[in-house]
Amino acid sequence: MPPAPATATPTVASTSTPTTPAAPISTPTPTPTPTSTSAATPRDTIVSTAALNTAHRKPLPGTGLDWFDARAAVEALRPGAWPRLPYTARVHAENLVRRCDPAILDLCLAQIADGHVDRDFPWYPARVVCHDILGQTALVDLAGLRDAIADQGGDPAQVNPVVPVQLIVDHSLAVECGGDDPQAFEKNRAIEDRRNEDRFHFIEWCRTAFRNVDVIPPGNGIMHQINLERMSPVVHVDRGVAYPDTCVGTDSHTPHVDALGVIAVGVGGLEAENVMLGRASWMRLPDIVGVELTGRRRPGITATDLVLALTEFLRQERVVGAYLEFFGDGVAGLTLGDRATIANMAPEYGATAALFAIDEQTLAYLRLTGREEAQVRLVETYAKAAGLWSGQGQDAGERGNTLADVAYPRTLRFDLASVERNMAGPSNPHRRLPTSALAERGIAAPWTEAPGRMPDGAVIIAAITSCTNTSNPRNVIAAGLLARNARRLGLARKPWVKSSLAPGSRTVTLYLEEAGLLADLEALGFGVVAYACTSCNGMSGALDPAVEREIVERDLYATAVLSGNRNFDGRIHPRARQAFLASPPLVVAYALAGTIRFDIERDVLAVVDGREIRLRDLWPDDEEIDALVRRCVKPEQFRRVYEPMFTIAPAATGVVTPPLYDWRPRSTYIRRPPYWEGALAGERTLRGLRPLAVLPDNITTDHLSPSNAILADSAAGEYLARMGLPEEDFNSYATHRGDHLTAQRATFANPTLRNEMVRDAAGEVVAGSLARLEPEGRVVRMWEAIETYMQRRQPLIVIAGADYGQGSSRDWAAKGVRLAGVEAIVAEGFERIHRTNLIGMGVLPLEFPPGTTRLTLRLDGSETYDVSWADGADPAPRATMTLIVHRRDGGRVEVPVRCRLDTAEEVAIYQAGGVLQRFAQDFLAARETAREST
Repeated sequence: MPPAPATATPTVASTSTPTTPAAPISTPTPTPTPTSTSAATPRDTIVSTAALNTAHRKPLPGTGLDWFDARAAVEALRPGAWPRLPYTARVHAENLVRRCDPAILDLCLAQIADGHVDRDFPWYPARVVCHDILGQTALVDLAGLRDAIADQGGDPAQVNPVVPVQLIVDHSLAVECGGDDPQAFEKNRAIEDRRNEDRFHFIEWCRTAFRNVDVIPPGNGIMHQINLERMSPVVHVDRGVAYPDTCVGTDSHTPHVDALGVIAVGVGGLEAENVMLGRASWMRLPDIVGVELTGRRRPGITATDLVLALTEFLRQERVVGAYLEFFGDGVAGLTLGDRATIANMAPEYGATAALFAIDEQTLAYLRLTGREEAQVRLVETYAKAAGLWSGQGQDAGERGNTLADVAYPRTLRFDLASVERNMAGPSNPHRRLPTSALAERGIAAPWTEAPGRMPDGAVIIAAITSCTNTSNPRNVIAAGLLARNARRLGLARKPWVKSSLAPGSRTVTLYLEEAGLLADLEALGFGVVAYACTSCNGMSGALDPAVEREIVERDLYATAVLSGNRNFDGRIHPRARQAFLASPPLVVAYALAGTIRFDIERDVLAVVDGREIRLRDLWPDDEEIDALVRRCVKPEQFRRVYEPMFTIAPAATGVVTPPLYDWRPRSTYIRRPPYWEGALAGERTLRGLRPLAVLPDNITTDHLSPSNAILADSAAGEYLARMGLPEEDFNSYATHRGDHLTAQRATFANPTLRNEMVRDAAGEVVAGSLARLEPEGRVVRMWEAIETYMQRRQPLIVIAGADYGQGSSRDWAAKGVRLAGVEAIVAEGFERIHRTNLIGMGVLPLEFPPGTTRLTLRLDGSETYDVSWADGADPAPRATMTLIVHRRDGGRVEVPVRCRLDTAEEVAIYQAGGVLQRFAQDFLAARETAREST
């Protein structure tokens, strides 16, 4: 078994019970852990200095704590409004009552009570959670901000996160050693430490140099799964007050913890920096959609099958940007793990949040994962008092479902019983692929297996990975049982398949061992390679050289199958032309089959003693899965993992950390950011803009700034070679995002990019990281075009289609284009997180009106562009602006476009040049005011 977890020194207090282990689980609802007398009063779960209001603060019965009664505040303003308010609205109302400036409180509450969207109101998340890639880049920005403040005569030590920040190092490990190597975990961790020494040195400095920053070291799990299993208390205790946990996270899958009834929203690193520094996240009442789940899943159907079907359904229903609230009879039959699988994929179906209200399943899960009994009881008490409880009353006179009268502006209905076994792909997670229709869809097809050669459609990566599925014990146990059944029959994975098991929590290993299934998975090549975000994030590591050589020499169509949430082309591995999402047991089955051309429901996997073995002969029964989950997943496993990880160590004495970081000049991982100097410090003219790219629909952040392995012949690879790095240590694009000189070379570096400015002789768009340099009209590598335009100080623009910027919450997708000189992006529509990242970097997002596109305007990239505010007015939220197109032949077209600065706060950030520039200006202005007052 891999070594014990490293410990951290968190600000958010542990909610474990170190002295009293719970009894093994023998029923679906675990027995409450016996507690001591002192456990009756929950302890503080967060350290905060935020000012709290006084109105509507009341004692919370039976707890010794206070709470803020949002219901009373809303009813005083709008009698009768509270019962119809959705869960989301109630949590935001409480946040306002507790934190909002009293001078504007009634105006803001009225927006929620009346369901209006014509005024911004503040949201103050309780905490910020980060993975190391975006968390590190955010902290690099703050370290650079300290330098900028010091350069202006300010005190850099005063620049600190105000809101507690939890950084989990989980995105740095590549699966260089696959799951067939018994020492894969140790070897991969050693490689991770060697490659990332610069980064980890900086992160360690941050841990002691900044206040309110806690670090979970590498090798401990994935941020979302740790958040679900331990970090979120669901209800905070803070200076004698109970209130709902809320958070923002620097990853689009932060809604994973929405399964617990916690409003958790994925944001970009720049928006997270804004929250870290104590600023409110200003918003308008979101589109809140009720999703009624009916029925029960059919036998043999996993939570993965459910979420892939829901993802297709919800995409078709266009819930982009909405807050979803799942309710109905079908919800009661979903375990918390099932709910987390569904909530995790919110960005794939386009939602901002995917909430399940607090009920008995929530309490059962908190007990299962080893939370203190006093905390569990507080969650129940608070939820019932605050109107966040959707379960049933336990005793006569106790309130039952407090959300029974909610009136949703829009309600969707989905029958869980309609779901069949599914995959998703190729290319998009919302492209559902029923396993019964593989041949019909052209995925399964005739193929030949020649000795010593890989087949067409070879599965080169089969990965049980990602918090989406490994946080659900039922999914993991099902994979182990299928592996056991296959092993008993003598089946083995195909030799070209690189297989791996990378759970999001160390508890997975403990319950697989308890169930006796870990050895079966290891025998098929699914040994533990990491506790981290790996293949799903493009960190699949190198292939066997012979496998890679054959793919290249034969131009072989190779694929990946993984239990993750993203399968965009080129993301999982550069040699995997397409990728498919599947449940963990299906991933094991495809490792046995060896090719995506295999009809997984119908084709024969092997012949054993004259009997044809198909998938149905290996698939475990639901009863066996559920029995093993009840018997083998125990609270003491979670305590064993998390208590040492969250042990609060005494403060170090005599250690003084300098407030300014000593930047390493030769580092290709960490470098002082350039956002206060050079071209970025100059004025954005929005005049004479040349297109860097003209792009189609569905451009993802993987197109804009890929995460996967850096190849030697890429612009970044050539730069790293010049810096003296050996090719085996190039690592991934993601890990180098703390060094802008490496990271900016990743801009539009995806080989699947289709820049419509680059066409062949027949007029077809050529795929690749390519641009057409203007006015010369010469096609060059994208980085060469960017370098040339930077030397010329040529301001740029990007023209795009619909759904621009979907995918991961990747701030370098905005930073890269801004450093290239892009001042504006005009698209048919923007993904929410990417739009806010663009604003945070001072890039202006503009939206074509319906019916107007790059195609209707016949834009080919030879034009230049000006952007002007209508009638010379000052910038205003969602104002109409004019895009002036100057054609090469002298023609001129004026196009009205919508300014996608949606709030007054976003206008202010844009005008300042970005989030960090805004904070620096405000910080120095406050210092000057303080001087004048003395």
